[in-house]
Parts: sequence; C-alpha cells; structure tokens
Amino acid sequence: QVQLVESGGGLVQAGGSLRLSCAASGATFKNYVMGWFRQAPGKEREFVAGTTWSGVSTYYADSVKGRFTISRDNAKKVVYLQMNSLKPEDTAVYYCAASLYVGRTTPQAYDVWGQGTQVTVSS
Repeated sequence: QVQLVESGGGLVQAGGSLRLSCAASGATFKNYVMGWFRQAPGKEREFVAGTTWSGVSTYYADSVKGRFTISRDNAKKVVYLQMNSLKPEDTAVYYCAASLYVGRTTPQAYDVWGQGTQVTVSS
C-alpha cells in the first residue's frame, strides 16, 4: 500500500500562490487515482481536485476551478497542487489521498491519506 506525506503549506496573503506536494512511497503509486481534499475548522472535509492514473485527466471543485491545478509525476511518485489567486476562504488543512476509483469526490472513496498540511490565507 502507498504512504503519503504532504508538504508546502504555509501563510500567504490573499492573491498569492502556493504549491503543495505529496510524496508517495510504495511501488503501487501509479495504480492509484490521486486527489486533494481540504478541511477548515468546524467544516466537513471537502474535495478539491483529482487526477487519473496517467495525470492526463483532471477534475476540480467549482470553488477552485481556474485557480488550482493538480498534476502528478509518476516517476518521482509525487502529486502537486498549484494554488493561485488564493482567497481567505481557501484556509484549511489540505490532504492528499489515494483511491482506486476514478472521478470520485467523496472522502469515503479514498483509501489512503496523508497527515495534512496547513494553508492559511490572510486578507
């Protein structure tokens, strides 16, 4: 089974950018669909972005479409989330996750999770 470790979170002003990374260990990384989720205090964990095994197809939550970009490098076993034009409402703990199923946007469809990285956007 794959293990996931996120990095790249931090404090940024509104309008700024961050790039999150999720490093995977384990030989089966390329077999997994990868996704990013986020959870703000007092709120449920929500889907942000996902990518298929090859990385050719991607899908996004409406709230981040046009601002965030998910990508993956199977050779390096890393998945990225480039976040531009950040807003205070993007503040949350961001998690990467792995699933065997394409197109799923619920946390229940993902089997493996990282520990999360905090993103704080100041106004």
